[in-house]
Amino acid sequence: MSDVTIYHNPSCGTSRNTLAMIREAGVEPTVVEYAKAGWNAAQLKDLFARMKVSPREVLRERGTDAEERGLTAPGATDAAILAAMVENPMLVNRPIVVTPRGAALCRPVEKVVMLLPDQARQTLKDKGIAAPAS
Repeated sequence: MSDVTIYHNPSCGTSRNTLAMIREAGVEPTVVEYAKAGWNAAQLKDLFARMKVSPREVLRERGTDAEERGLTAPGATDAAILAAMVENPMLVNRPIVVTPRGAALCRPVEKVVMLLPDQARQTLKDKGIAAPAS
């Protein structure tokens, strides 16, 4: 089992590119196709705590029913957004990558570089790929 996990949607270009970058770095991650696997509330709460974000910050609006559900309204609570994400996994933006260095929504793709182990980061640097400036 890898110490790098990507919550992945193969139909998403950003997710595919992030997975390709991880592999380009010489790391074979654990790939979780969350649209198939689904989420549970405890799992999402843990991910959001690691990422230091609220459910609203990871809510995917484009191509989802978030607006119709009222989740984009200012009064939508974190609890309501979280419950909707459990019900409809596609409401979670992607890709999310988790490593011993932390967890992040990897948009843009280059955010993944900061999460990778030193050797993998060096591999990417040697290939001319660097982490984005903070």
